[in-house]
Amino acid sequence: MVTRNAIVTGAARGIGRAITEALLDRGWQVAALDLDIDPLEAREGLEAIRCDLGSEDDIRAAVAEAGFETLDLLVNNGGPANPECGPLEELTLEAWHRWIDPHLTGTFLMTREALPALRKGQGAVVNMASTRALQSEPDTFAYAAAKGGVTSLTHAMAVSLGPEVRVNAIAPGWINSSGEALSEEDHAQHPVGRVGTPKDIAEAVLYLADAGFVTGQVMVVDGGMTRKMIYD
Repeated sequence: MVTRNAIVTGAARGIGRAITEALLDRGWQVAALDLDIDPLEAREGLEAIRCDLGSEDDIRAAVAEAGFETLDLLVNNGGPANPECGPLEELTLEAWHRWIDPHLTGTFLMTREALPALRKGQGAVVNMASTRALQSEPDTFAYAAAKGGVTSLTHAMAVSLGPEVRVNAIAPGWINSSGEALSEEDHAQHPVGRVGTPKDIAEAVLYLADAGFVTGQVMVVDGGMTRKMIYD
């Protein structure tokens, strides 16, 4: 069986960890990148690499350390998960960049650095967008802007990098990455009857890794929540 290679960013926790584990379970070789790699447990096929997605030098070094001559899948998942940045009038430029740099600029830089290997492999890129690119809560300006940028960057890359490389995005909704207990009301907001799990997003990544006729798309994985009208 031919070994398949993947790079996953933000791989140590939550959605990124679920994606990494799903790929390893299927025999992939995975370079797992994160700012804090300590939570990653040693497994066959796994190489944990520390990387700050806000640093061009770190990204270049991490891709080189992964050492993949051919790359079949790049998952751009890393970046701060908490979307709340406070009132707009108090949002500093420095704080703004804490979301924009890893989520949006990091996606650009990772894809650029991985591109030669992607062109030699099966060449699938999956960017992590968010339903917050489609709807907002108060005081989430930087996160929403970053994820909106990822959404647009995805179709721009798909048009420019095809046919050798396919580029898609996933827009998760409410994903319970911590495993905390949630109320019946929380689950009932979703037409499928429950809040999402990291495994739900991992399954979508596995699909897009092999979906040869799909590119430039944003797959909303939210249990139908963004389609349901909710009145206070």
